[in-house]
Amino acid sequence: MPFEILRQDITKMHVAAIVNSTSAHPLMGGGSDFEIHQAAGDELFKERETFGVLEEGRAILTKGYQLPAPYVIHVVGPVYLGGQHEEHVRLRQTYLSALSLARHHQLESIAFPLISSGTYQFPRGEALDVALSAIKTFLDEHEMMIYLLVYDDASYQVSLERFISVKNYLEASPSDTLINAQNLSERFSVSNLSHESDASIRSEKRSLDDLDLELDETFAESLFRLIDERGLNDVDVYKKANIDRKLFSKIKSNPHHQPSKLTALAFALALELNLDQTKDLLNKAGYSLSPSSKFDKIIAYFI
Repeated sequence: MPFEILRQDITKMHVAAIVNSTSAHPLMGGGSDFEIHQAAGDELFKERETFGVLEEGRAILTKGYQLPAPYVIHVVGPVYLGGQHEEHVRLRQTYLSALSLARHHQLESIAFPLISSGTYQFPRGEALDVALSAIKTFLDEHEMMIYLLVYDDASYQVSLERFISVKNYLEASPSDTLINAQNLSERFSVSNLSHESDASIRSEKRSLDDLDLELDETFAESLFRLIDERGLNDVDVYKKANIDRKLFSKIKSNPHHQPSKLTALAFALALELNLDQTKDLLNKAGYSLSPSSKFDKIIAYFI
């Protein structure tokens, strides 16, 4: 499933569209709404004003202006009033409206904040469950790369508690997943190797030319090699992994396909790999089994 949860600043995302959870009236609110308008420039607010008052759940599309994302989809989520006013149904519809609009404009990728979990006081755990349900429903029928961003500490912790692998880019780098390799090499060119007895040790600055950039076997190449080595049938493997046939075909036709972590784990379990083999297959997809994740520890235990 082309879906990832990230801890990242939504204004840094290089996607076709980011979603702005905003107020019904053309006013610049707080939180991510403010940050998005600040990053995009005055032109965004001027275009937003032309739509007037937005109904809850309705999605509109504007340009992204100075943002990395060329478009912004604006939505108004529900205010949480104790959960007795169909807030969950209305929040789910808000996600689906944004996704439907993105699909209408043939956008290939989108990044969401955790809608209504800030000023509108939707409990973060419940907001996360609704988001995952809506996104899964959409991806069952359509293809799109979807990111859900859990920016603040509380949202990040809730996502980890629900056994979800979350890539945290806030501490590693201020940029999004397309990290600038040259900047990265400059940031880490000097290592602090000092000891109490010798504080003068310094590492030499390295250039990108010093790195071995020869690529290893990709996830897809490794997956189909393992299937062949075990003399297994493709159909039996993707059925055992509970993977959709269309997604399996997509992986097979594209050796550089980037699966989700759950998809990679599903194949590892279907192939009955041991722990080392599972870690290696996950590595091919850019993932690992983290000792700080309850879900990962449970998976490792049963393998």
